[in-house]
Amino acid sequence: MTVPERPLSKLGFLTIGLFDEDEPAAGHESTLRMIELGERLGFDSAWLRDRHLQHGISSPVAVLAAATQRTSRIELGTAVIPLGLENPFRLAEDLATVDVLSGGRLNPGVSVGPPTHYDHIKQHLYPDSWDAEDFGRTRLSRLLHNLRGEPVSTFSGREGIETYSRRVQPHSPGLAARVWYGAAGLASAEWAGEQGLNLLTSSVVRAEEDDDFARVQRSHILRFRERHPLGERARVSQGLVVIPTDSATPAQRSKYEEYARGRLARTTAPQGPGRLLFAPDLVGTSERIAQALAEHAGFQQVDEVVFALPFTFEYEDYEQILTDTATRLGPLLGWTPAGRGGQGA
Repeated sequence: MTVPERPLSKLGFLTIGLFDEDEPAAGHESTLRMIELGERLGFDSAWLRDRHLQHGISSPVAVLAAATQRTSRIELGTAVIPLGLENPFRLAEDLATVDVLSGGRLNPGVSVGPPTHYDHIKQHLYPDSWDAEDFGRTRLSRLLHNLRGEPVSTFSGREGIETYSRRVQPHSPGLAARVWYGAAGLASAEWAGEQGLNLLTSSVVRAEEDDDFARVQRSHILRFRERHPLGERARVSQGLVVIPTDSATPAQRSKYEEYARGRLARTTAPQGPGRLLFAPDLVGTSERIAQALAEHAGFQQVDEVVFALPFTFEYEDYEQILTDTATRLGPLLGWTPAGRGGQGA
């Protein structure tokens, strides 16, 4: 098979964390077990996706706080927190708290823009200011200001027996440098580079200059690095749905293939007025997937990945997928499990 141009240095996974509305604890516990499994398998990172008003993790920062107490090495990320639903002051406090609890392992991934279904929730989200809220990049600038420890108050010092600070507490040095920006368009990728952020690419892009997903993703990565102060050393992580089947049972293989078939139609052409392009899910043996990735124009530009786990599967399915990814697919991509002499050791 073709050897990847860039040996993979960091391997992560992403989950939505589904649960039963009548028994949400079981789903959250399953997610924490997956993160623990990821650490045992040598994954470099585990990421949680936000889902609001759905039966998926709505508060990834809270779940990751629990994960900090059940792991010791694996990095923990959010992909992504939509800042339109957040107060940058309070979010900075929460992120810094979890980073301190984790010993500096948190990777906050964020995005900007109006919240999904905003017209349906605005009266409850921002009852007094829904028509004046700024959902643009200034919201992220405010978050970065807070995470960097820059002043947020004009008062500091003692007041009676209490002491006040000018900056958000706790302050976690280095956290701001671990913020990732989820960008689906070229302008967003450029802006992320200019701001010195890390770039999260996913299985969705905007077909602005091409109708081929891989070529569009590659163009975003190249433009991001052109604008970033670190140039080629700027961090980019690719996220695709990847399902190796090496140790899967026949029933699991059939389920995985049916899942991918059901999502294939949306990958054949840009979708909707936003001309969104979706990447096909990669299902098959590790050798087959590794070959497809080696030939992927976007993957050729990265040495970090966060592979997304599919929705609606059982824990046993995720265990098989994660195990095959770490023990079979990862090594074919040049990756060494963390703790065994690799980049994450």
